[in-house]
Amino acid sequence: MKRSFSAVLTLLCAAAPCFAADAPAAMTPETPAAAAPAAKPAHRISREELEQALNDYPDVLMSALLKVDKAAFFKLVIDSQNAYKAAEQERELAEALKNPYSPKIDDKTRIRGDKNAPITLVEYSDFECPYCGQGYQIVEQLKDKYGAKMRFIYKHMPLVNLHPQAMPAARWQEAVALQSPEKAWLFHDKMFENQAKLGDAKTADAFFHQTVKDLGLDDKKAEKDAASKAVQDKIDADVKEAEAFGFTGTPGFLVNGVAVRGAYPPAYFDMIIGKLGLGSAE
Repeated sequence: MKRSFSAVLTLLCAAAPCFAADAPAAMTPETPAAAAPAAKPAHRISREELEQALNDYPDVLMSALLKVDKAAFFKLVIDSQNAYKAAEQERELAEALKNPYSPKIDDKTRIRGDKNAPITLVEYSDFECPYCGQGYQIVEQLKDKYGAKMRFIYKHMPLVNLHPQAMPAARWQEAVALQSPEKAWLFHDKMFENQAKLGDAKTADAFFHQTVKDLGLDDKKAEKDAASKAVQDKIDADVKEAEAFGFTGTPGFLVNGVAVRGAYPPAYFDMIIGKLGLGSAE
């Protein structure tokens, strides 16, 4: 209740920064116009005074709210919140365009697409996360649209407290990459296309083994490599980088270093790519 009152108070103060008070009383027929004293200028109440008065007498505000069109009022509140959020996103995007992040990309980085493509899409993701499943579909649409102009890099950010099979899936993908970097991408696709099979440890483990076999690779070697320190260090480095860029949930993306925090629709990525001057598809 306290938070709601503060939000309403802020809205009212923003919408009505000042009010007239102490207006001169209306003249009565018994008071000749010529005899009327000079009117005093109306006192203008500042935003701070209004806010203090409403804080001191919240019952006045609540009484007034009971008389207003509630649907219209709350639409005003929601519209104001949305406008604030949109303005904040614009501000953050402008800042991000001026100061993009620089993820680690070297000769060992697995890249899907043309290594010299002008658009670099990096994703920090979790194989078990349902929103990352949406992110997978978004990436596929962007790859189809931009073709050779876009290169894609997948980095790990398993949310182990929420998704117990996300870390094992990440380890197995890195283990597969040790046998075949190209087939590691196919393993990546299989995980997102079959997220229901990551529901429990036994089912997931069987799925990992079968997927590796279907890819024509050695599942026993992959199982051993998945438990190695080298593989875990690779995943930990990805997570550390994501956290350094302020990502706290998944999926998170970088478009040429510009952060996208969540599974936004492809049009949002198109907008960023356009602002980068790389908007035309292949």
